[in-house]
This record gives sequence, structure tokens and C-alpha cells, in this order.
Amino acid sequence: MKTIKDKVMSELIIKNSRFICLIYHVDSIEVISYYLKEIQSLYPKASHYCYAYLLNDLKKTSDDGEPSKTAGMPILNVLEKEGLTNVLCIVVRYFGGIKLGAGGLVRAYSKSTSECLKKAQIINLVPGYILRVVCSYEQIRELEYLLIGKRIIDKQYLEKAEYQIQATENFLSILKEKGYSYQILQVCYIEDIDKI
Repeated sequence: MKTIKDKVMSELIIKNSRFICLIYHVDSIEVISYYLKEIQSLYPKASHYCYAYLLNDLKKTSDDGEPSKTAGMPILNVLEKEGLTNVLCIVVRYFGGIKLGAGGLVRAYSKSTSECLKKAQIINLVPGYILRVVCSYEQIRELEYLLIGKRIIDKQYLEKAEYQIQATENFLSILKEKGYSYQILQVCYIEDIDKI
């Protein structure tokens, strides 16, 4: 599995219509909802806000008023062909006065997505976890050392120190070996940080 590292954007003009493509790395439905609302406020006079997303095992498309299967599905097809997950692609269209026809729309939305992906930095994903790791204050230094290069989502210093992190199966083994208490919060795909 693969995803993109950071947001990318591109723009095409096809027969006077302006196609603005934005592709985001996403980790939750809430983030997807936020970006969809944000795009409508950033481009308030656009004719269409078509999109597709792949999030773990979920996928969804929207033609947003374009003829059925001429926008969202072509976007999704490009994302799937590239083997991507955890991505949201939104193509904003400003209608230019010339109808493209069903085939023309499919080509326009596919090309817009493909051109935008050329700008993206693709990263490999591996099966992993989001964990809560709990340790005593005496163990913090050792745990911080083990977490160098890992993605720390959150830290809290309560009665004990609590870390929320992304981890691979390999790192889970290290935690077990060292005797750390942890809880698996979510099974997901994560960046292959053990190879960095």
C-alpha cells in the first residue's frame, strides 16, 4: 500500500473549463469532512466539487451534479490504479461554457487527477497500529530513546506518562521485550518508519 506525504495541487484548462485538483493525505472521516467544507469556502463560485477518497477499507465518490460516473469514478480509478490509500482527491470545476460530453468529462477528471499525482511524494505503508503506551516517569528517558524517528501523536503526563504513537509489528515486539504496558487503539496502515 502507498499514500502521499503532503497535499498537492494542480490546475488544467480544458475547453475553457478550469479544473483545480487537490489531493490530501487523510487519516479519518472527520479530516475528509473538514477538507470538503474548506474547499467549498476557498472556491465558493465553482460549478462542481467532485471527489473520491480511499481510507483503509472505505471508499466513496461524488459526481456533485456532473453526469453519473463521469467525475468521482474516474478520480477513484486513478487513485486505485496507483495503489493508494488514505487519500482524498477533490477536483473543483469552473464551467467554461463548452459542454465536454460524458467521455470528455471522464478524460478531464482522470487527467486532472493523474497530473496532480505527478507532483506528489509517494510513501510506502505497512500494516501497523496506533498504540497507547504507559510508563513510569523513571522509564521516560528509555522510551523517548526508543521512539526516536517514530510518530508520536500525543503525550500526557498524568499519574504515569502516556504516549499515543504509531507502531509497526516490529516495534510492538520491542515494547513487549522491554516490558512496557501498551494498548492497541487502532489497526491501520502507517508509514514504513522502521526502514527510515
